[in-house]
Amino acid sequence: MSMRIIPASSHSTTFSHGAKTTSAPSAPGVYDTLRQGLGPSQLPTTTSSSSAIETPPPTSRHPLEARLKSWEATQESARMEMLRKTFGMAEPIRRGMELKMVREGSWRPLALAGSGSAAGVHEDILRGRDAYLDWEDVFTGEEQRGGVAVQDEMERKLKI
Repeated sequence: MSMRIIPASSHSTTFSHGAKTTSAPSAPGVYDTLRQGLGPSQLPTTTSSSSAIETPPPTSRHPLEARLKSWEATQESARMEMLRKTFGMAEPIRRGMELKMVREGSWRPLALAGSGSAAGVHEDILRGRDAYLDWEDVFTGEEQRGGVAVQDEMERKLKI
């Protein structure tokens, strides 16, 4: 594992639309949100062999977004490598296990943005991303769903 600061230059430098069009029929080239949806990117998942983060291809095909995902993965792997060199192998393993427990936990309160495959605020804290506001934090894909109070969720979970 190297202490690479920036990702390798394997990113694409051009952007081209594929055969599948997501644009509005009346305005070619303009993304049609009503027909295609918001399409948030998937969150990174950990591999089973190490705590390095795999980056899924982003929803957008723009090369800058792919480069930013690669940048985040490189920064995370450099951070884990520094932790390993400073505190030993146990620290990255412990953090990987904590992330796995948060991602695979059975109860994720909707009030803490823990719906779907995302682990919400708990995963953001463990990854050190709790001070950042990303696209996926605002547009979760559940904008049409009604709000659920914490008390309602607790009553449903505890069958009160």
